[in-house]
Amino acid sequence: MNERLDAPHTALLLFDFLAGHVERDELSRARFAPVIANARTLLDAARRAGAMVAYANADHRADRATSARTIRDTDNRLRPLKPGEDDAPLITGGTPEARVVAELAPSAEDLVVPKHRWSAFHGTYLELALRTRGVDTLILAGGSTDVGIASTAFAARDLDYNLVIAADACTSPERDNHEQLMRRMFPRMARVRSTAEIVAALGRR
Repeated sequence: MNERLDAPHTALLLFDFLAGHVERDELSRARFAPVIANARTLLDAARRAGAMVAYANADHRADRATSARTIRDTDNRLRPLKPGEDDAPLITGGTPEARVVAELAPSAEDLVVPKHRWSAFHGTYLELALRTRGVDTLILAGGSTDVGIASTAFAARDLDYNLVIAADACTSPERDNHEQLMRRMFPRMARVRSTAEIVAALGRR
């Protein structure tokens, strides 16, 4: 990728790298391990270059007073829902499950954006913070590719942000969903790149 990312106008957004997702079980830990390693590489590069760093973290109330209660056929993993049945328990703000994993822990200068829907933009201060810093380009990494990453990517596109999606720093339990989005949907609205390509672009002057 012979491209340059202008660090002062670029933000790295790390999406839902939370203990409740990453450390849920052995399968989750194994799936997230290489993704977290790549996200750490992106984080170090962004900080070195002086790019803005932000975290979008699920932050649901214990009483679910701000949680979506839409009628739908399945949960996020396409398991059928019975009438009146909710998804699996959401991550509750303030609990150990809601903390960012240690490998990617925020620094004092980073922005931590609590969210209550799939998109990191919906009902949050993210857009205001990006505009205040003059950011026009968003690097997106995290999980799940087909849920929060996709929702945030569509929102960013409609807000006219340039998007760079780190293909090897995103993950989904369904690999086919991940691949379809990276190959067939995201290229229409973003540059889909590897961690190494993004790091190189951030380092160019």
